[in-house]
Amino acid sequence: MKPRQPIYRRTLLKGSALGLVAVSGPTIIPSTVLGKDGATAPSDRIVLGAIGIGPRGRYVLGRMLEEKGVQFVAIADVQKSRREYVKQMADRKYGNKDCVMYRDMFELLGRKDVDSVLIATGDHWHALASILAAKAGKDVYSEKPCGITIGDCRELADTMNRYGRVFQAGTQRRSVGNFQFAVHLARSGKLGKLHTLHASIYKLRINHSWLPAQPEPDKDICDWDRWLGPAPWRPYNASYVHGRWRGYADFDSGATLLDWGAHTADLCQWANDADNTTPLTYEPVEAGAIIAKYANGVKLIMRPGGFRGEGNWLGLGTCPVRFEGDEGWVETGDSGGIKLHPASLMGERKRYLRRGTDPAGHTSNFFDCVRSRALTACNADVMRHSHLACHAAAIAWQLGREVTFDPAKEAFVNDEEANRMRTRAKRAPWKA
Repeated sequence: MKPRQPIYRRTLLKGSALGLVAVSGPTIIPSTVLGKDGATAPSDRIVLGAIGIGPRGRYVLGRMLEEKGVQFVAIADVQKSRREYVKQMADRKYGNKDCVMYRDMFELLGRKDVDSVLIATGDHWHALASILAAKAGKDVYSEKPCGITIGDCRELADTMNRYGRVFQAGTQRRSVGNFQFAVHLARSGKLGKLHTLHASIYKLRINHSWLPAQPEPDKDICDWDRWLGPAPWRPYNASYVHGRWRGYADFDSGATLLDWGAHTADLCQWANDADNTTPLTYEPVEAGAIIAKYANGVKLIMRPGGFRGEGNWLGLGTCPVRFEGDEGWVETGDSGGIKLHPASLMGERKRYLRRGTDPAGHTSNFFDCVRSRALTACNADVMRHSHLACHAAAIAWQLGREVTFDPAKEAFVNDEEANRMRTRAKRAPWKA
């Protein structure tokens, strides 16, 4: 017996509207309900909510608000100032006062009318919030890194697949033209046989210290216990909730490797046609770099500052990557610039015009897939393998020695110490 396909709200509404016309005969339905005159019918509209929206989340949400056929209705955030800011964004956009604010994300997830959620909390909440959203029947666009441990990433991907939810990781460079062009050259054989991939990362660091304790604000101003969520308890300090939590091990992932690596190693995975696997070995070397090797012999070098070990990689911008084959190479970064050899390859670039870090193409891809139920550019399994590669590299750096990883078992080979580092305990009661 074939498994039953899920019935989505838009499908149900569309069927109900047609039934109404058939039964009632002369009933007049406004053209906007049927999607005429350029309007989107309610049955085709994607209803969107958001959880934990700070500066980056507002940037992504701003692009989502421009999407035709998407209606943003609610914000859940433990900080009052952020709730109010997002409400003002939405109310200005729609010319009304309809955006609802929640301190408790479970109230938003309990709404049956909400189809999808944007999750842009601190990193330590991404995986759990995404899993809870999927179990509540929502499709998810999650900022990266989507999980701060190997265990988080595995559980997140398994949940999305089990519940049949559309998922997009916020690694938007897969939807940006200059990166797509560089990957095209690598995958099409234009560079010859690939042998080395370069991914720029931050300088790796781990900080286990605490900031000085400060008086906790009223829960309506900032719910500190909920902000901490699954992270270990520590005393409140306003710097954490104002975005300066990065670098603290309890809130960050992979010794900060995933801050850029979630983008750049992901692009290298794509260039190597390795979205369904990871490198096998990871060796920390000089200057904080890690050299990983795939089963096909290709090397992935993750180095602070990029290929030349310099910030912004000589004009290419942030998050630069380089792909090398035995017949040529290509470099690109967030500036949109391209450096390559041989120069004749530049002629193909005209098909890849978008550049920069604008997530608009990535958010459009997400909503297109919400409608079609197709896989997104950075679906849960793509995220799983690129994030696991980053986490394995970070663990090798923390241990100060080479490790071997089994992509099929998603475990380190004969290495109990490394395997213990695949997960972290979650503070009660914050489990999916």
